[in-house]
Amino acid sequence: MFIDEISCQEKQELISDGAQLIDVRTPIEYHSGALGEAINIPLQSLRHQAEKLDQNQPILVYCRTGRRSGMAKMILLEMGFTKVLDIGGVMRYAGCA
Repeated sequence: MFIDEISCQEKQELISDGAQLIDVRTPIEYHSGALGEAINIPLQSLRHQAEKLDQNQPILVYCRTGRRSGMAKMILLEMGFTKVLDIGGVMRYAGCA
């Protein structure tokens, strides 16, 4: 699985332009520290909650290390989403303004 390398600035620009930031960790992990703009859709619930996502806007997925976000990207692509970026682990962006 390959992480889509984007900078903090690129992440913020995408979100400002309407991208959706999805934390695919468990609710407990999410509540222990998530990126500010993120919504929590745990990996195991992704197929059932995908209707919450706008297929016309980019989707940025992340988790703790990048493993679950890679799986989330594959699931969303299989479901017909085309603008999906796996930005990896939460710690990469924890210091972003």
